[in-house]
Amino acid sequence: MNQDQLKDMVKQKYGEIALQDKETNQTSCCGAGGCSTEVYNIMSEDYTNLGGYHPDADLGLGCGLPTRFAKIQKGQTVIDLGSGAGNDCFIARAETGEDGKVIGIDFTAAMIEKAKANAEALGFHNVEFRKGDIENIPVSANIADVVVSNCVLNLVPNKQQVFKEIFRVLKPGGHFSIADVVLIGQLPDALRKDAEMYAGCIAGAIQKEVYLELIQTAGFENISIQSEKPIEIPDDILKRYLSDVELLNLKTGNTGIFSITVYAEKNKSCGCDTDYCK
Repeated sequence: MNQDQLKDMVKQKYGEIALQDKETNQTSCCGAGGCSTEVYNIMSEDYTNLGGYHPDADLGLGCGLPTRFAKIQKGQTVIDLGSGAGNDCFIARAETGEDGKVIGIDFTAAMIEKAKANAEALGFHNVEFRKGDIENIPVSANIADVVVSNCVLNLVPNKQQVFKEIFRVLKPGGHFSIADVVLIGQLPDALRKDAEMYAGCIAGAIQKEVYLELIQTAGFENISIQSEKPIEIPDDILKRYLSDVELLNLKTGNTGIFSITVYAEKNKSCGCDTDYCK
């Protein structure tokens, strides 16, 4: 698939996911389909103890808790990339308060509709949802204090462009906290190429070192990993793609699939005399 075809496939999958319940999404390939008979939770974290949590907005699609690590202050402007039904936006709103502003960006119409309905039901007037591609964020430059995202960049073909866009929309001195899926070692070809696994967050992941290099190349500083954990994919999923030998090598070798939460800052003195700040 080319990049446009991948985006169309992800958009279709996540349009379907918007209509599913949390339980269906949690027992699937990151919501992409009910592809395991085992009871497990392939990605999502437990949000229920966080302030601002709203069950109707939690589709069970995250791979971390970026808002917990995002150092959001009262009155700040927060942007959530790939905002889905609004879960991280509502938690960010609990941190930034009524004087702050939260903007959710998603390119799936069904998700935007669901998120707006949730915000209206909660009476939140400082949480806004915009339809758009995070490779071209529909927000002016230097507007956000904080950017968060949860298990979304792995779905984007051009991750370098997304990090450039994050740099653009952040104010000087702003920062991001992003939860995502990365790899250590090479995935078997069957997993790496399969479209369903791409929509399920796995095949679209890139090497951890490359991911961190993209962040640095985009101009960010003080890069750190706030959280990291392995992602265990049930055998009945893996056996659809791998031979017994490949499965054994995956489990006993140096290859791994990880959820990481990454923090980075935009320099306070960043002006508009560089490409990154335009």
